[in-house]
Amino acid sequence: MKKFITVAALLMLSACSGQQNQAATAPVNVQSLAGNQPVPVTQDAAAMASYPKKGHAISRNFAEQPPLIPHKADYSISLDRNSCMSCHAWNKAERMKATPVAKSHVIDAQGTLNGKNYFCTQCHVPQADNKGALVGNSFKM
Repeated sequence: MKKFITVAALLMLSACSGQQNQAATAPVNVQSLAGNQPVPVTQDAAAMASYPKKGHAISRNFAEQPPLIPHKADYSISLDRNSCMSCHAWNKAERMKATPVAKSHVIDAQGTLNGKNYFCTQCHVPQADNKGALVGNSFKM
């Protein structure tokens, strides 16, 4: 009897699974919002950004400017972890040959980051030598 109930339950569940046979559906006609317009001009990809060599600081443009980051800044910063500190923490900076976090950014002798300075990319931005202008400029005097 248990075997019969189990088989009946399985048959009922498979019948109600929602997987129905698709009977000859019409093809979907997908079209661009622009219609059948050809693409008139294609452009080459922009040149890869080049970052300064290690050990070369980027000069600042004005007094009290936050130092620029001489590498990509795609490291994750969340409430739980600041990936910048894996190289720039006081106890790791010398070994990683990185600039340690400034004393103005910490709250104790161990180098714990101040809450206001936790999200580094708020002030510090990467600086790359881009080969072409990122934005066109037609200004004339």
